[in-house]
Parts: sequence; C-alpha cells; structure tokens
Amino acid sequence: MTDKRRLNRGGGRQLNRAMHTITLIRTRLGPATKTCVARRVGEGKSPRDAQRCLKRTICRQIFKILERRDQPTPEELHKRLDTT
Repeated sequence: MTDKRRLNRGGGRQLNRAMHTITLIRTRLGPATKTCVARRVGEGKSPRDAQRCLKRTICRQIFKILERRDQPTPEELHKRLDTT
C-alpha cells in the first residue's frame, strides 16, 4: 500500500507543462536546486518524488510573488483614502 496522494489531475495542462519545464531547467542549471534534489533522493525518495516536491516549492514561490503583486502600494492606498 502506498501513502502517496494525488491531487485532482484535471486542471491547467499548460500550467502543468510550464511547471514541469521550470523544474527541469532549474534542476539542470541551479546549484541550489541540484543539492535539494540530491538531498531528497538521498532521503530515499525517487527522482520523480523529488521533482514533485520541487514543483510544490516552486509553486509556493510563484504564489508568494503573485500575492505581493495583488497588494496595493502605499501610494495607491493614500489615493483611495483621499478620494473617499
């Protein structure tokens, strides 16, 4: 019996492909990513499991960037308060 759980496989195939490409490029070129993947494989995970972990990490990084972009700047907040 396996303890792996899959999320919904439906969803953005283009987004999944983009995430896959990002992980491949970072694994080949990024020294920090290489050590992270090597550490995961050393812990007993398969290379595919290590790639899944890397995808989740990259996804969290992307969402943090997007959250910051959604927040208004202090100047925008002042403009909103001045108009009301």
